Amino acid sequence: QGLKPIVSTESPALIFGTTTKLSSDLPATDSFLGKNKVPDLQKLFQKADGVPVHLKRGVPDKLLYRTTMALTIGGTIYCLVALYMASQPRNQ
Repeated sequence: QGLKPIVSTESPALIFGTTTKLSSDLPATDSFLGKNKVPDLQKLFQKADGVPVHLKRGVPDKLLYRTTMALTIGGTIYCLVALYMASQPRNQ
């Protein structure tokens, strides 16, 4: 009989028979019709003005940052109060 290979040497059958489309085959105008904002945003974020990146876009970023900090501090205080209340024995 001899030794038989454990792993099949034949390639498996194709599950999906569709061909893939290359990006060069797609028309460029159909995929995106808006203005490319990336160069403008790169100029904004790479400007050396001393402002952190997460606050570079002005008032909306400051509002989101302060809201996040307030929720974080409030959640921490709530957790500490809940732990304190859970650690106290109940009076009967």
